[in-house]
Amino acid sequence: MSGTKPVVIYGANGFSGRLIAEFLREYNVPFVAAGRNRDKLQDVMNHVPGIETANFEIATVGESVEALVQLFQGSKVVCNTAGPFIYNGPRVIEACLKAGCHYIDIGGEQAWSREVADKWGDRFAERGLLAAPGTAFMSAVSDAAARMCLEAGAIDTLETLTMFKGIPTFGSTQTIFAVIPTDAFYLEQNQLKPWPRAKQYEVVVPGLIQTQLALAWGGFPQPVWFKNHPQVANVRSLGGLLDRQIMETVAATEKHFEENIRPLPKAEQERQLAAMASSVQGTTPPRENTREQRTIDVVVGRGTTDFAQCVVVGTCAYRQTGLIQAWAAHSLIHTAPRKVGFASPAEAFGHHELLRVVESHGLAKAKMYS
Repeated sequence: MSGTKPVVIYGANGFSGRLIAEFLREYNVPFVAAGRNRDKLQDVMNHVPGIETANFEIATVGESVEALVQLFQGSKVVCNTAGPFIYNGPRVIEACLKAGCHYIDIGGEQAWSREVADKWGDRFAERGLLAAPGTAFMSAVSDAAARMCLEAGAIDTLETLTMFKGIPTFGSTQTIFAVIPTDAFYLEQNQLKPWPRAKQYEVVVPGLIQTQLALAWGGFPQPVWFKNHPQVANVRSLGGLLDRQIMETVAATEKHFEENIRPLPKAEQERQLAAMASSVQGTTPPRENTREQRTIDVVVGRGTTDFAQCVVVGTCAYRQTGLIQAWAAHSLIHTAPRKVGFASPAEAFGHHELLRVVESHGLAKAKMYS
């Protein structure tokens, strides 16, 4: 089967895939829910509210590039939810290029963003296609907020903080552990420089009395997105969960990795980290509750004499991700992206537009201070 629907959700058997399907239904976008196991895919789709009114098909597919190309051919957009993307992204993005599809994913892994920028950006641009990893809450909202700050004055330095309260999914937990071995960079005078390994940071979060614990967490995509920006020279990005106990556990794991696991062969490193992640979260978390799951993005912009801050408070990180993916896919079906090749979500779709869509669904609200 190929070309039957304009959008393919690859990895649709997961928590985020279900939410993307839910919002694609709202946008009346036909889609293919694809993955390896038909029973799991059917079970997930059965839990999408109003699925009986959606125009969709279920497709099982192998993991080879050739099998994916066959599935993707004739579609316009692939929403990749199958992380960790440093492991699973290369074959999916290669298949997208060969099939002539736009590529977006829900990852926030800096190492993967660097790989897409270096290896795939020019090749996608040559074909007029978009490659936009990080089209998800964890990076896209702060991306838009950062560009709000740039409009406010002569800003050349950005600090971003993304925090959320909620239960990480199985895929998110696997990714959290998978990025531990990777190099994390911040941007200083347009050069990527390494963060110290296994270091935690106390951060101030608006609306909370106690400070929170944040990590570089693989570096985040923002330093990569702004590396060649004509206005921005410096970017540092931190993030985490609004749960100190969980963050202390992740920080301790990073320290344990540096001391005990890094000396091992790469395959053994990956095996041990995956096992540790599975022991932490092996099941699908419950549907998010707007009164419990909260999000906040804080972007501070500085110039020589100018200052700006954008704070985006919201709820339900995973619902925001599902919405952003579906909205981006809907947009790509009807019009060309603002930038082709490697691009951030705000570059591809517009930062005002991105913030407007999450605000219009009651999932976030942005405020500017200067």
